[in-house]
Amino acid sequence: MNVPLSILDLSPISAGCDAASALHNTVDLARHAEQWGYARYWVAEHHFVAVASSAPAVLIGQIAAATERIRVGAAAVQLGYTTALAVVESFGMLEQFHPGRIDLGLGRSGQRRTEVERGDPPDRPHVGWREIDGVVVPSPFDVRALLASPRMRALSTVLTQPEAAPPDFAEQVDDILALLVGSHTVDGYPVHAVPGEGSGLTPWIFGSSKGQSAEVAAARGLPFVASYHITPSSALDAVDAYRAAFTPSPHLSKPHVVVSADVVVADDSATARHLAAPFGQWVYSIRAQGGAQPYPDPDTVVPLADDQRAVVEDRLATQFVGDADEVADKLTALQRVTGADELVVTTATHRHADRLRSFELLAKHWGVTG
Repeated sequence: MNVPLSILDLSPISAGCDAASALHNTVDLARHAEQWGYARYWVAEHHFVAVASSAPAVLIGQIAAATERIRVGAAAVQLGYTTALAVVESFGMLEQFHPGRIDLGLGRSGQRRTEVERGDPPDRPHVGWREIDGVVVPSPFDVRALLASPRMRALSTVLTQPEAAPPDFAEQVDDILALLVGSHTVDGYPVHAVPGEGSGLTPWIFGSSKGQSAEVAAARGLPFVASYHITPSSALDAVDAYRAAFTPSPHLSKPHVVVSADVVVADDSATARHLAAPFGQWVYSIRAQGGAQPYPDPDTVVPLADDQRAVVEDRLATQFVGDADEVADKLTALQRVTGADELVVTTATHRHADRLRSFELLAKHWGVTG
């Protein structure tokens, strides 16, 4: 029996469209995902780019209100740009409106830029391309130049109060855990999150390497989501590190692993490849041009030059593209190699109808049951 399958959505804005259409498409896809039996519907947090998922809690509320059963959550709240109290209060409110359906995903990506600017060494050592039982593990892409660029430094100042310095990720997770159970104090004074305290929310930790995110999830006995779709070079190592260091907690008695994958499914392989043709240009815009551009039209997209393709080769090699049989086989291999308890898939296409069809075909072939 296949493991549960979920959806990660960035609310991508297609070329010629706007944020309003992207957000309405997200809600529409979520309704269909519930009908097709997907277990969870997670939305990402991104800023200043052509994706509309900049405020996960707001979008989660809209999705949960438009659906009835599917779990809805963040993948993930960037803790470097907010406070533990704000997170617990906002997601506690969502939980009050939609009991038992809200997933609180936490990520440290908002703090990585500070580490790069300090000159901290990367936590992904360079290794050559390899394949493990049908799963491609490419060499890592070095994001340090992108994160340390003047543009990124300037934009990051908009996301925080002047001179604000985010606490360590582990400290913020501990504060969130304490606020959820009502044990948080500041200088000896109790702090109670209303709503949020006693909500029963379980934080999910999202990570890309065997570094701090995996360590925090393991030490606190929390579920861990490894981003193979963004960092295929280190996601498998992250899973191994998490499992090796896992400590049981009131949340989990044993490790719980979710692994993500980027997929495009169509009725036939040729159509799928055509729909996925803009993916390389889209990723290149993220890595070399400062942020995701509107998702290009496959009928008009210009192929990447050789030097551009080299920048995104790892993501192209690990995107699962084809008919439902082909993509399901690759997902099965990813689950087998990682031992994932769940898989989460993300898809970007220019046309909303093509994205719907991709998720529908995969759900029917995978046999998801929600």
